[in-house]
Amino acid sequence: MTCYIFKHTVNTLLRIISPSAQFIKGCPVATKKQIILPIAVLVGGIGLAAGFSAMKKPPEEKPVQDTRPLVAAQPVHLDAITLDVKSYGIVQPKDRTELIAQVSGQVISVAGQFVEGAFVKQGYILARIDPNDYEADLIEAEAGLAQASSALEIERAQAHVAKAEWERIKADSSDVTASALYLRKPQLAEKMARYRSAQASVKRAKRNLERTYIKAPYDAIINERSISLGSVVNPGNSFGSLSSTEVAEVRLPVADKELQYLNNGGIGATVKFNAQYAGKETTWQAKVVRSEGVIDQKSRMSYLVAQLQTPYEGAQPLRFGSYINATIEGRAIKGAIIVPHNLVKNNKIAVLNDDLTLSFKTLNIIREQDGMVIANQGLAEGEQLITSALEYPTEGMAVKIEDTVTKPDVTQLALKGE
Repeated sequence: MTCYIFKHTVNTLLRIISPSAQFIKGCPVATKKQIILPIAVLVGGIGLAAGFSAMKKPPEEKPVQDTRPLVAAQPVHLDAITLDVKSYGIVQPKDRTELIAQVSGQVISVAGQFVEGAFVKQGYILARIDPNDYEADLIEAEAGLAQASSALEIERAQAHVAKAEWERIKADSSDVTASALYLRKPQLAEKMARYRSAQASVKRAKRNLERTYIKAPYDAIINERSISLGSVVNPGNSFGSLSSTEVAEVRLPVADKELQYLNNGGIGATVKFNAQYAGKETTWQAKVVRSEGVIDQKSRMSYLVAQLQTPYEGAQPLRFGSYINATIEGRAIKGAIIVPHNLVKNNKIAVLNDDLTLSFKTLNIIREQDGMVIANQGLAEGEQLITSALEYPTEGMAVKIEDTVTKPDVTQLALKGE
């Protein structure tokens, strides 16, 4: 038995060392060399295996990774806002007048202020037509009036005498009443008519004489002058034109869908004009006074008319012809929020819950403008609004908050943009 075990062990070692080695077939008496060599090989192999095993590093333990998406959130602030409507327009005078000659004659004087761009007060004499013929007409008319007045007084006296004579003889007369001709009533009516005609002639002569003065009908700025000293004019000839500086008007185009944001269709609303004056942005306050009531056939816009009193007064006048941007004050909304349009999808917006999960809130959108959405329902004060873009957000999805310095909330940024 011992021989069999020894033979089997030796043959196994020889097979490992060299497959071509001579195997032991019988159980002869082994030499020292035959016994020690296999044992040495066996011990060396075991030692080598143990050494390699000791040199091998154990596998590193990987930390558990947080796969929740990183988001940024800002608190919601509800504010009172107005749904202002933007527009634009050109400043025009409310009244513009062309000065037309009503009598003929030669221009004998022209005021120094009668030049383009000059300002004149109401009643200022701009030019004068030669009045000599019209003064003569007035003298002639007054003389005719004096004659008609004298004839009328004589006829009244004669009518009084005729009436007194009738009172004296009517007892002896067979007629019950005196005739109108006897009492000189037709003659008196004729003299009265001539007197009134003479009065009209005097009035006409005075009016024509007054028309030799070319006056400013209101406080105005001169737009154009088309005559000069010595010019001869006839009725209908133009002296020039001027514009009233009392009131300026601006036609403001407004899209039909924008009218819903204005109270009373915009009538009576305050308007803020913005324009450049001397290279600086300047603001004026005006008021919408009326609507033109029709839709323009070309632009398909409705037009509101805003007025500004005394546009040329003050250090920064609003000049006629200026292009202005206008902001019309709209309806006031309480508890409203303005958020970027890209955060809203199908009227829903993502908010961050206290347990760091995502949920959606439905907004009642009342306006979309300039890449922003205005809503008045759907969010509460202090809720955390997720401002990060997520690829596939789902209800109840776990998220983590970005650890950064707090930025201004989107509502305030949007309000500044407005």
